[in-house]
Amino acid sequence: MEELTKTEERIMLAVWELDAPFFVKDLVERMPEKPPYNTVSSVVRILENKGFLGYKAYGRTYEYFASISKEEYRKNGLRRLLDGYFDSSAVSLLSFMAKEEQISPEQLDALRKLIDGN
Repeated sequence: MEELTKTEERIMLAVWELDAPFFVKDLVERMPEKPPYNTVSSVVRILENKGFLGYKAYGRTYEYFASISKEEYRKNGLRRLLDGYFDSSAVSLLSFMAKEEQISPEQLDALRKLIDGN
């Protein structure tokens, strides 16, 4: 799976939030900063070429839909993070987060319970 630019990721987050097939104008209306239609249209075509979006054509109008779920994207992003920075070790990642105080004792307890199956 290809990595996304910040702009592409912002568009995909809006697509996943819609959670339904959409036209570019629907996406523009949904975004808080209301980017130009042509910009969103260009990014949507890039995302389609990267395999993140599919479409159905109605003449010269296209209805788009997500081809990759947010969950799939998260899994891939976490895998890249683990492989690139933590030698593929979730333990290394969690140790780093605990040392850097990026994870609270309550969150650690919740993880322990999850691991223990409780």
